[in-house]
Amino acid sequence: MTDQLHENSDESAKTPVEIEKDAIEYIRDGDQLLSIIVRSRHSPSATFFTTTDELEQQVGFIVYPEGGSIAPHEHRPLHREISSTSETLFVRSGSMEAQLFDERRKLVATRTLEEGDVIVLVSGSHGFSMNEDTVLLEVKQGPYSGLNEKIVWG
Repeated sequence: MTDQLHENSDESAKTPVEIEKDAIEYIRDGDQLLSIIVRSRHSPSATFFTTTDELEQQVGFIVYPEGGSIAPHEHRPLHREISSTSETLFVRSGSMEAQLFDERRKLVATRTLEEGDVIVLVSGSHGFSMNEDTVLLEVKQGPYSGLNEKIVWG
């Protein structure tokens, strides 16, 4: 079952990708994107990025056919300037509640994340409550500076 077509944001692959209903959720406060939740059941048939080029972190699915390959390569140095830390969390095992807040620290949404789900935290504030023993894989710009990077307010 699908509910809409999304166009890939990658310039090299503009293939429309069918998204299963409720498999990807963009949580907003008005025009402000707070987070993107990708459910474990999402399995695109073509390369698809859930994020747009304007965000400071790119998250997507790269799809290859059997026998496909990626040539050995390295990435050239490229100066990038970031103004905030964005995080992507992959629920490796367990279950948790994600609380998502707007820029004024007002609760906008609460979502349950299960094993295999991914959440991209874009803006606003967030908090988590574990429903059971949970292992998360966290990806963010690094390295951790050791400075007081977080404002804990709750």
